[in-house]
Amino acid sequence: MRLLPILALLIAGPVLAQTPIDVDKEFAFAAQQYRGMLQSHPDTSKFPQSSKPDGSPDDRKSSWWCSGFFGGSLWHIYQRTNDPFWKEEAQKWTMAVAKEQYNTGTHDLGFMIYCPFGNGYRLTKNEAYKPIMLTGAQSLSTRFTPSVGVIKSWNKFQQYDYPVIIDNMMNLELLFWAANNGGDKRLRDIAITHADNTIKNHYRPDNSSYHVVCYNPDGTVAAKKTAQGYADNSAWARGQAWGLYGYTVMYRETKDKKYLDQARKIADFYLNHPNLPADKIPYWDFNAPGIPAEERDASAGAIAASALLELSTHGGSSAKTYYQQAERMLQSLSSPAYKAKPGGDNHFILVHSVGHKPAKSEVDTPIIYADYYYLEALLRYDALRKKQG
Repeated sequence: MRLLPILALLIAGPVLAQTPIDVDKEFAFAAQQYRGMLQSHPDTSKFPQSSKPDGSPDDRKSSWWCSGFFGGSLWHIYQRTNDPFWKEEAQKWTMAVAKEQYNTGTHDLGFMIYCPFGNGYRLTKNEAYKPIMLTGAQSLSTRFTPSVGVIKSWNKFQQYDYPVIIDNMMNLELLFWAANNGGDKRLRDIAITHADNTIKNHYRPDNSSYHVVCYNPDGTVAAKKTAQGYADNSAWARGQAWGLYGYTVMYRETKDKKYLDQARKIADFYLNHPNLPADKIPYWDFNAPGIPAEERDASAGAIAASALLELSTHGGSSAKTYYQQAERMLQSLSSPAYKAKPGGDNHFILVHSVGHKPAKSEVDTPIIYADYYYLEALLRYDALRKKQG
């Protein structure tokens, strides 16, 4: 485990914020790392996920909720480089997830299907991708029960039969895409109903989110819990980032101001929290008891940065702040404190993410979705900088 040099970060912090990010340089590094990743993964049934405690690669099957992120990251690199090599590899790893379109046992089909196929379709208009996304959205919709009003996440959590996690906000984008591209229009209604009930039941008065809300069959709340956070009432950092991203997407897709207001409230909670470090990369939980000796979560920082960049495009008095804070996050993530060793760290881009600390799983390690949202955020950042002139 490589502990984060917090003191060095605090000293270097103000310097990093003054210099724009060299996006070309960061993508060159990403391409270098991912060429190594591809060479070490000749078999598309083994998806890069993270590193084990002994430093060896931790690979997963296509049924794992993160299986779409590697293909999605390859599409990000192709978007930046326009190199046919990356297009070919992205297509290969995207199709490796195709069978999961029929998977009705998970709520994570947005991650698994939309991240690779959605990016691939956006960049290539490959018509073969459309029916796969439409089927995936339909599979996801089977987990929605009208009497409960939310999409079921896990099949069971503790003694509860209908748990819903804040992460589920990230899977709604697939439903909107499908409704807009020939799928059942009801998919849009499902996404809206889920988002509305999540605002109602997942969020606290301070605009932080519970991780898990467990529902009764009639839609009433049975319990509010955590799985991956420090405590039921704590603010698990990645969960706050998922919500921020999810409600920014909700506003984009509906133009309903209540979702913009919700995204801004979450952003303000996140950015103004007294436990957010100077480099803007959060501890794995904002209320973790050992701060400042707790692990950081680069994945939460990457997700939040990408979300804040989109949120900054929707105007308002805080738009400039959101952009600047996202830039600060990307500066930190692009620094040696969070970057993998060239050719090392199993060829991931970022280190220092936390998956599930209470289960002692993926603690202070590279994780594939940190790379995905980091690359997405860099693309968004570069596009906004060019737009600003």
